[in-house]
Amino acid sequence: MKRDIIAAIALIGLGIFLGVLLVTNFNADGIKSLFADTPKEIGLSQAPVSVNPTVQALNEAFNAVSEAVNPTVVSISVEFETTASLSPFREQFREFFRFFGGPDFEDEPRRRSEASGSGVIITSDGYIVTNNHVVENAVKDGITVTLHDKRVFKAAKLIGTDPLTDLAVIKIDAKDLQPAHFGDMGKVKVGDIVFAVGNPLGLNSTITSGIVSAIGRGQLNLMNRDRYSVENFIQTDAPINPGNSGGGLFNIEGSLIGINTAIATRTGTYIGYGFAIPVDIVHAVALDLIEDGKIDRGYIGVSIKSIDATEAKTLGLSKVEGVLVQEVLKDSPAEDAGIEIGDVILELDGKPVRTANELQGMIVFRKAGDVVKLTIWRDNKKIYKNVKLKPRDKSETTAEVKEPKGEKKQDTEVNVVKFDNLGFTVESATNNQLKDFDVKNGVVITRVERFSIASERGLMPNGIIVKADRKDIKSPEDLRKIINSKKAGEGLLLQVKYRDTFRIIALEIPGA
Repeated sequence: MKRDIIAAIALIGLGIFLGVLLVTNFNADGIKSLFADTPKEIGLSQAPVSVNPTVQALNEAFNAVSEAVNPTVVSISVEFETTASLSPFREQFREFFRFFGGPDFEDEPRRRSEASGSGVIITSDGYIVTNNHVVENAVKDGITVTLHDKRVFKAAKLIGTDPLTDLAVIKIDAKDLQPAHFGDMGKVKVGDIVFAVGNPLGLNSTITSGIVSAIGRGQLNLMNRDRYSVENFIQTDAPINPGNSGGGLFNIEGSLIGINTAIATRTGTYIGYGFAIPVDIVHAVALDLIEDGKIDRGYIGVSIKSIDATEAKTLGLSKVEGVLVQEVLKDSPAEDAGIEIGDVILELDGKPVRTANELQGMIVFRKAGDVVKLTIWRDNKKIYKNVKLKPRDKSETTAEVKEPKGEKKQDTEVNVVKFDNLGFTVESATNNQLKDFDVKNGVVITRVERFSIASERGLMPNGIIVKADRKDIKSPEDLRKIINSKKAGEGLLLQVKYRDTFRIIALEIPGA
């Protein structure tokens, strides 16, 4: 009986085994999977693409740059004070008491806020370069530096700032740091691969890549700084966002070629282009600040603009080159050297000058007391002027508008002349107007027609035309004679005084 039971069990077991084989199509892997303890394998067993060795080498180069430059870039947080806004109710009552001469409320409340940016280590003992706008409003001991390895240094020392280049140097008490290697700006080319390193939007140690989109970008007014601000930027499409300010722009060799400072944006964040201060300017400014905490830069004392095609033609230049002098400050090095409004600066120390920001970039490296040789285009010929640079404050303190002496009290007779073909109208200037604008002669621009030649060239009303083609204008008739003497296609150069500055306007006489 037991044998029968054992035989029956054996037959049942054999049946189950054969059934399993049939279900799995006699596939050994199927049987294995039935009893396996590990999950089923997913995904391909190998990468679908075999990478070209050249591409792999480029990828490895990117890896190497990232590893090399990350330790040289730091995160900077800054505490600063702002005025707390009052409630509308309190504001109304404060203005009420002020209006009637009553007592004011207590001083407006102050509150502390925090901002962040980036910086680049430039010495092993803790000197760091960053943007002036990152640290300029910091309260005492309000600058904190965090290294790539997470070490934190509070109360970093502000060594010095240079608002005109938007650079600053701070110092932390540290040793054996890894400083950045300064690249050669002369070797930077449009199209070079670059890496922007910083701490955008609170994301520490972020690296983005792109190319050099342009060199020598200027007159962008991105920072809304002083009109003497140096804007000679490297433009890049490597993504830069708030928090990247003061971080580094590096080349494929891991060398620093710029300090990220601004973005072109309508949203407050990256929309395609960023701008960096070139490394040669960074090097010069940083050394100056480390030496004594201030900038000893020299100044010529002129207001300039890049030449355009119409101005070049009007001035008799064979090609579009140089920068046009629009204003010469009183008692400045430029005035001492005999530079005049309407001159074109073609070269500085034998080096061609193509744009206004390029000339600004050249002056960055000169100190007060240095003598520079300028090649000037005036009256259809080249002349040469040696200019001894002065400190900026000496030039500017004498640039204030002073009231001319000995003015007659009565007004001159008003005479109106309209230049329909150019699109503007002038009238005689009164003695009071001449006094107000601090000029000896000229005619007042009373109207500029929209979409006219004058409007397109930047002529605006409420200015005084002092000279035309370098000749003094004392009446509307003087200006009419000069314009009527011109043939179609010829140029007219106007020297115009507005309340805060001189401007040079070049107009081309239209055909009949």
